[in-house]
Amino acid sequence: MAVNSCDRPAGEAVFAAVDLGATSGRVMTGRVGPGTLVLTEAHRFANEPVRLPDGLHWDVLALYQGMLEGLRAAGRSGPLTSVGIDTWAVDYGLLDADGALLGVPFHYRDGRGNGMAQRLPEGCGAAELYAVSGLQHLPFNTVFQLLAHRVTAQWEAARTVLLMPDLLVHWLTGSVGAEITNASTTGLFDARAGGWSDALIGRLGLARSLFPPLREPGDPAGTLLAHVAAATGLPAGTPVTTVASHDTASAVVAVPATEPDFAYVSCGTWSLAGLELDAPVLSEESRAANFTNERGVDGTVRYLRNIMGMWLLEECRRAWDREGPATDLAGLLSGAAAAEPFTAVIDPDDEAFLAPDDMPSRINAYLLRTGQKPPGTRGGYVRCVLESLALAHRRTLRQAAELAGREPTRIHLVGGGSRNELLCQWTADASGLPVTAGPAEATALGNILLQARAHGLVGGLAGVRRLVARTQELRHYAPRGVARDWDRAEARLTGKSPARKGNT
Repeated sequence: MAVNSCDRPAGEAVFAAVDLGATSGRVMTGRVGPGTLVLTEAHRFANEPVRLPDGLHWDVLALYQGMLEGLRAAGRSGPLTSVGIDTWAVDYGLLDADGALLGVPFHYRDGRGNGMAQRLPEGCGAAELYAVSGLQHLPFNTVFQLLAHRVTAQWEAARTVLLMPDLLVHWLTGSVGAEITNASTTGLFDARAGGWSDALIGRLGLARSLFPPLREPGDPAGTLLAHVAAATGLPAGTPVTTVASHDTASAVVAVPATEPDFAYVSCGTWSLAGLELDAPVLSEESRAANFTNERGVDGTVRYLRNIMGMWLLEECRRAWDREGPATDLAGLLSGAAAAEPFTAVIDPDDEAFLAPDDMPSRINAYLLRTGQKPPGTRGGYVRCVLESLALAHRRTLRQAAELAGREPTRIHLVGGGSRNELLCQWTADASGLPVTAGPAEATALGNILLQARAHGLVGGLAGVRRLVARTQELRHYAPRGVARDWDRAEARLTGKSPARKGNT
């Protein structure tokens, strides 16, 4: 329900969060005050990639238009105190000397970064890169995309690299900057020093001038340009506040943790599973396990690994919908609950699952390649996907705890996946740890709360999380005594019996 400014209690304010995910975008408003945190969806729109002759791209103009329409809708609730933007990581746009966009930003699933790690100059091998950036090796990391882009005509005209949220902030305000949580995902960020690595950028043959000054969450990013204000109906001079512009970083802000030793899974298109640390873990063991050290809020480190998440299920649904009629998620989940357990398991991070299209056939090929029988029903496929994700959550969090010397006592599962009761319960069962599920809109909440903090309405990170815990709907899942079944499934997947830990 819209809240007019005259109806708003003293000490409350409304903020707009532009939250762009890999498959959809939304603009949410958040009313924040002492003990108050009310989230309302103003506008939601699709995020569909476009395949052009040179590869797979984001439809960035459609995203920009959807953002403007969403801000217009958000403004109808009354005056907005500020606007913040978060998106996915690694992708970027190139600007020329006039600040104009060169070409259409590539999609990380395009594949042009494949093989670039083998073409790095001397002194920039995997170990050297990790020692500086602490970044998980993924073929679509920004550093590899930039090296692929460097052989194009666009590169000759490029003067600035802006990651996706920074590009949209630039279009809203005219300002140029690089928000630190997203900058830390590029592979060009010094995880220890907390800034661009001039030495690494130079060794890779990239111009340091391409990378703009860093911004911290809470920094002012500018105000709406006159034509943006006219397009959205918002007042000229409406502030844009820097938030944790990597969507996972914003989601971790809104983890409703009241205990210090917690693990988290931010589950949407991807599952980002890990720990919040005070310092990066840059050991050779960490690199070999492919963990990433990304910057969080207030100097924290998001020590995590990317896991292919609900993308697997959504791509299955997309394939089935093409066969017609449209699939019903509730029916698929009911079929999964009724299907026989552990008939087939997959490694969600197998490279065969990265590209879009016909996920059931890709799963079939994986299962046949590993000596397993494909499921006979759609419910069986869904069970295979969800059990495999729960195993990946367990495996990743156990490794993170061992490498970081931590022992989490609870898993907080946030994001859209927190609505999936089967996944939440099976994550608890597999890990042997209690799972608190929610909030589902953690990214938008984190975005809004960082704006509210910058404007003096909430306190530190602990206070932010207490407010989320008090005001948002959460569900709790206790592990059931079936750990040995998960052990056997893990052994079948990895070829070795995993070590038993604690009560798991």
